Amino acid sequence: MTNQTNKALRFIRPDVQAMHAYAVQHSVGMVKLDAMENPFTLSPELQAKLGARLGAVAINRYPGARIDDLKSAIVRYVDLPAGLGLMLGNGSDELISLLSMACAIRGAKVLAPEPGFVMYGMSAQFQGLSYIGVPLTADFELDEPAMSAAIAQHEPAIVYIAYPNNPTANLWDADTIRRLITQVSTYGGLVVMDEAYQPFSSKSWLDEIRQHPNDNAHVVLMRTLSKFGLAGIRLGYMLASTALINEVDKLRPPYNVSVLNAECALFALEHTDVFAAQAATICVEREALFQALQQLPGVTAFASQANMMVLRFNGNTDTDMDAANRAFEVLKAHHVLVKNVSKMHPLLANCLRLTIGTPQENTQLLAALQAALS
Repeated sequence: MTNQTNKALRFIRPDVQAMHAYAVQHSVGMVKLDAMENPFTLSPELQAKLGARLGAVAINRYPGARIDDLKSAIVRYVDLPAGLGLMLGNGSDELISLLSMACAIRGAKVLAPEPGFVMYGMSAQFQGLSYIGVPLTADFELDEPAMSAAIAQHEPAIVYIAYPNNPTANLWDADTIRRLITQVSTYGGLVVMDEAYQPFSSKSWLDEIRQHPNDNAHVVLMRTLSKFGLAGIRLGYMLASTALINEVDKLRPPYNVSVLNAECALFALEHTDVFAAQAATICVEREALFQALQQLPGVTAFASQANMMVLRFNGNTDTDMDAANRAFEVLKAHHVLVKNVSKMHPLLANCLRLTIGTPQENTQLLAALQAALS
């Protein structure tokens, strides 16, 4: 690096310079099971209809009333409870960032269970908030005593609870969550229930909010259309009290959702039956895959409420090339791409995360896993 380049970095924060950019694996020619995407495409007929819709969009204009149409469509889709407002984001990532920005007062902190979604901690760091990670139990459950003690000690402005969790794919005990929400609410903090994987889950905290609105007055519910089947358009939404939504909305960049993204989302919401059928197929495939994985020697599959699954390999976690790393490389050699999470957190040692694919993709995955274990 030249002296002039070094000089140009003078005002770049040292902690940013020490970070690594978010890495996306190369996937050309691979069975792509690494990013929790819906593996199904639209039918040719729906592709043609969507193409005609997008071709008619006035891309020479900034987004306008069509964004309001989209918000109204989501309000109807979720049956938004009275007293709650709705806000759109360029994916959930932007909403997480805006929440951190809104709460970035001196001494403010963010807390989340770990292993969890990396953007909770990254967003806190970007906005200058302290981040506290609280380890899950060995079986990936919330450690309520540890969570409660950390909340009492730090009084975080934001507590994230992914429901189901990423990457462990499980739902946590509702009574535990209720007690944590009550504890955070007593001092005015926020609990963000992140339901990114709601289309594949047997439960939603939105039902809890409907039944007990006062107990959930400090809850923010966040969802994304990525797992719904629209990962490519980057659209998330957030539900919370109207007063809170109005404050966070002040930080939203103008025109943060493009007219093309909005039109795609509106089109999808007009064909919810298609995406619901895809989600149902994924859930059936998830159960079949889980049953098949339980028959393989040398691995432990963890039950899932999402469109992904964690698989732990038996092996020596102290070696440079542990069992999960070896399996990951064998899968790649068989053109199957999954996520190696074995170094993300000590609780994930020797683990890979698998996205639930199409029936054919899951068959290829199982064959590759059998080769990796032979």
